[in-house]
Amino acid sequence: MPKQMTAEQKLTYMTETPLPRLVLLLSVPTIVSMLITSFYNMADTYFVGLIGSASASGAVGVAFPLMAIMQAVGFMFGHGSGNHMARVLGAGDAADARKMASTGFFSAFFVGLAIMALGLLAADPLAYALGSTPTIAPYAKAYLGYLMPGAPFLIASLVLNNQLRFQGSAFYAMIGITSGAVLNIILDPVFIFTFGMGVAGAALATSLSQAVSFFLLLAGTRRGGNIRIRWHDFTPTLANFREILRGGVPSLARQGLNSLATVCLNLASGGYGDAAIAAMSIVTRVMMMAVSAIIGFGQGYQPVAGYNYGAKRYDRVREAFLFMSVSATVFMAICAVPGYLAAPHLIRLFIGNDADVVRIGTQALRFQCLTMALLPLNICCNMTFQTIGRTGLATFLSTARQGYVFFPVIFLLPRVWGLTGVEAAQPIADAVAFLICIPYTVVFLRELREANSVMSK
Repeated sequence: MPKQMTAEQKLTYMTETPLPRLVLLLSVPTIVSMLITSFYNMADTYFVGLIGSASASGAVGVAFPLMAIMQAVGFMFGHGSGNHMARVLGAGDAADARKMASTGFFSAFFVGLAIMALGLLAADPLAYALGSTPTIAPYAKAYLGYLMPGAPFLIASLVLNNQLRFQGSAFYAMIGITSGAVLNIILDPVFIFTFGMGVAGAALATSLSQAVSFFLLLAGTRRGGNIRIRWHDFTPTLANFREILRGGVPSLARQGLNSLATVCLNLASGGYGDAAIAAMSIVTRVMMMAVSAIIGFGQGYQPVAGYNYGAKRYDRVREAFLFMSVSATVFMAICAVPGYLAAPHLIRLFIGNDADVVRIGTQALRFQCLTMALLPLNICCNMTFQTIGRTGLATFLSTARQGYVFFPVIFLLPRVWGLTGVEAAQPIADAVAFLICIPYTVVFLRELREANSVMSK
């Protein structure tokens, strides 16, 4: 995509560039961003794993739900404001988009400050609430103490990242996110080993890298014809917050339930020792790597869907949806094969030769690989309905995989199958969520075809 465009040129570009070329052009930087971000998230797991303590590795897994909560807030404001911006920019209303951009950004930053204060004041009870065992808790508290100061920057960065890509400027979003991720990977071993900070050093590296991403993303809003963040455009009205919630609640629900699901997984694993918590934490991060590529693909697809839906180009929305869902499914099916075969080697990368962790993690990862190809449809449906403003349906679908399907599964299966039930809970929930999406996909594609027929007359 050309880096300098007026709003009118960008609208023409988004609604006239041939598909699937447009989706691929916008997806490449978002896929890169998500893959590097997943490395970013895995860096702490990897370098802490080199300490050689299952309890230290477990602490990173225990802290993950809190990171998911912060991400949930950032995605809510980022997707909520970004979805609205894409639609109104598609309809030619740049003034409305400017107000929404600043409202989403400043609101998220203020919430991030509140989360930081709460996390610092309640680190001790928070560590146990997140699923720590007595042996993991000291490491978890040390990790949280350095992680929380980065909360406002992480949350606001996610808002800026999403607003940029919904404007079709995924390149600037990629620069901001990847720069922070690379810095985190560099700083992790320095703080953990050179300065002898252990798990606290991993958290400090994460917080500093988030601050760097924040300022680079903020600079990106001032380039490429993007909407700038200005205090005088901050418009905290009920109508604007309603729009943010309309487009952001599915993300909040999905990420919030992801956090709660991880806590439940930690609690279910805890009955089998620190090795089980560490193993399931590693599997979660490994799966995040594969899923992040699909999410990045979807993030490149979302502005295409938003702009064209706002411009009533329903034929293009349908074509983009089919291209994204089919391509992503094929990709995940291909990735599942080496993932299944190399499962023990992948687990050892993060824990060394701890036999219990490798054994538990290998079986859990292989279960996940069996249902990997079912994930893209759920992601595509959720992103599509969220982008076009169907909040209720998007929320219903986004809360299936790690919500109303996962919770009864993680509650019941361990009571029947023991540790195997813990390992198989997420794949079974993924399969059920896939089946739930099928009828909604069929109906939606039919609606787009009929709406396009009406527009063509």
